[in-house]
Amino acid sequence: MESSTLLLIILTASICLYYFVLRKLSYFERLKIPHVKPIPILGNMALFLFQRTSHMELLQRFYNLFSNAKYFGLYHFIIPTFVIRDPELISTITIKQFDNFCNRNTFVNENLDPIAGKNLSDLKGDYWREMRKLLSPSFTSSKMKMMFELISQCAENFVDFLLVQIFSLSAYNMKDILSRYATDTVATCAFGISVDSFKHPNNEFFLLVKKALAFDKWMVFKFFMHRNFSLLAKLLNLKMFGPKIKKFFKNIVFNTVKVRDEQGIVRPDMIQLMMETRNKDSGLEFDIDEMTAQAFVFFLAGYETTSTAMCFMTHVLAVNPDIQSKLREEIDDVFRQTNGKPTYEAINHMKYLDAVVNEALRLYPPVSFFDRKCVKETELPAATSDGEPITIKPGDNIGIPIFSLHRDPKYYPQPEKFDPERFLKGDVDNLVFIPFGIGPRMCIGNRFALMEAKVMLVYLLPRCDLEPDVKTRIPMVLAKSAVMMPDNGFWLKLRARESKTPVTQSSGQRVEGQ
Repeated sequence: MESSTLLLIILTASICLYYFVLRKLSYFERLKIPHVKPIPILGNMALFLFQRTSHMELLQRFYNLFSNAKYFGLYHFIIPTFVIRDPELISTITIKQFDNFCNRNTFVNENLDPIAGKNLSDLKGDYWREMRKLLSPSFTSSKMKMMFELISQCAENFVDFLLVQIFSLSAYNMKDILSRYATDTVATCAFGISVDSFKHPNNEFFLLVKKALAFDKWMVFKFFMHRNFSLLAKLLNLKMFGPKIKKFFKNIVFNTVKVRDEQGIVRPDMIQLMMETRNKDSGLEFDIDEMTAQAFVFFLAGYETTSTAMCFMTHVLAVNPDIQSKLREEIDDVFRQTNGKPTYEAINHMKYLDAVVNEALRLYPPVSFFDRKCVKETELPAATSDGEPITIKPGDNIGIPIFSLHRDPKYYPQPEKFDPERFLKGDVDNLVFIPFGIGPRMCIGNRFALMEAKVMLVYLLPRCDLEPDVKTRIPMVLAKSAVMMPDNGFWLKLRARESKTPVTQSSGQRVEGQ
């Protein structure tokens, strides 16, 4: 190779390195925005990457470091991100100026993972608007009420299983059993199929999903490669989910649609809405692949994030027995009023249950951080009192630090304390309580997730006491990972409770004192 050719290659590579890496890592310095000096390639993520801290706790460090700023700069590896601290500015970006920030970053490459890549969270622009409009009726109050009986049956199966097992096991991994409950509820409400993962613990549905959606180190690695180095992930053909998952879910949807078409079956679920839209002029092409994509991601959210959120709820109740007792009193009262069969309306009017669930979601939000992507040039106010307004451009990234906002002592006195009373006093500002996001792109299934969790607690607490186990860490220590998990799992003791509250078993017979 001639020296001039080699020199040209080195010069070209250097220019590319500068523009694609080093120039990005000087972005906030040029804008004079508060930030921590990044490390090449790693940005501000070194402590997380080398497992010195969890992703959410690292962001909290930066959040606290710039306590006087409306926002600060964060280098998520090589991606510059404007992290918004000010609640009013969060409201402006996510609601008032939504059209300027209507998209999110793509987390999964559609070409590599056609099922996961077409999910509602990744869709953009008008296509997202049409899909959101189509799917929203799946989660109205009337639809939730229709699904309530299905979820209640799953909760009864869950508690009946526990009462049989309690005498043979001294401690429970709550993640395992609540994942089974979550599997059953989402399977029946999203796919229209009955899966009893307690009677049939080795059923194909549960085992395949558990393996596919396990957020182990390999899954986290693939997730971050898709998020931060999408071109490299594509070159490496790094798929989030294998062909077996795609085939399994596609067959379920295909068979469900076929049976309903042939037998005229109608159910209040997501698949039904998509079926009804096939023959309408909605601008959407609803084939089996599209139906599978939306149902699969609904399952992904309902299985992983909701089951984990419920685990945190049982944990905080176990380590706060006084709160557990107070909640049980409210639940027992509802059982008496409804003759052992709580109704949808009764559960929705339980104020202390609502406060307990909300406080658990404040401390341990299902998603610790969410993003928006600028699509129209927009002026932001000065980050600090001595700064100047800046203009962010299409393609710039915005981040909302849910975990950090929820633990800011400015908004929550004694933020590390589990205190449901703060939600009963009316002291919580909705702008700083956003466990499911905020604005038009907030989680579409938040009502479903809340109902799933509340029904579980309503059926569990009258019949079981939750207690810490020797494996239970108090206070909880979060795993040094990207997802909200304790470092050693959700281990609790469960004891059968002597109760005079009438409880309806899955057989439909009412018994006393189970």
